[in-house]
Amino acid sequence: MLAKDIMGRVKAARKTAKGRDIAMKLLSGEHSSLPVVDDEGYVVGIISEFDILRAIRGGKSIDEVTVDEMMSRNPICVEEDMPVDRLIDVMAEKHLIRVPVVRDGKLAGSISRRNILDSIVTPEFKESFWVLRD
Repeated sequence: MLAKDIMGRVKAARKTAKGRDIAMKLLSGEHSSLPVVDDEGYVVGIISEFDILRAIRGGKSIDEVTVDEMMSRNPICVEEDMPVDRLIDVMAEKHLIRVPVVRDGKLAGSISRRNILDSIVTPEFKESFWVLRD
């Protein structure tokens, strides 16, 4: 199985986006970080909850600080044809929760630990749980 077989769709941030806008997106619960892309779609960074907190702690205004000022640069990305076994190794070595997937350097999707687990667990197992009610 390859990364492209299990990757999910992903939204990306622009370097010019303001901290508050990104914080609101992250607060939606859908992601704890977002890839940052340039005008051509190349991944140039990652913006996470921690990056925003670090900027605020450093005295920046969440309404004025831009993604370009806060993002982590040179992010680890994986190619869409990377085998999932290798992807797991990369994520484990670097303690990554989510990683951007690229095609020819441009953002194609995203893979989280959850995506990997979901691709491994069989449907029968997923349906075998029941909820105990009070």
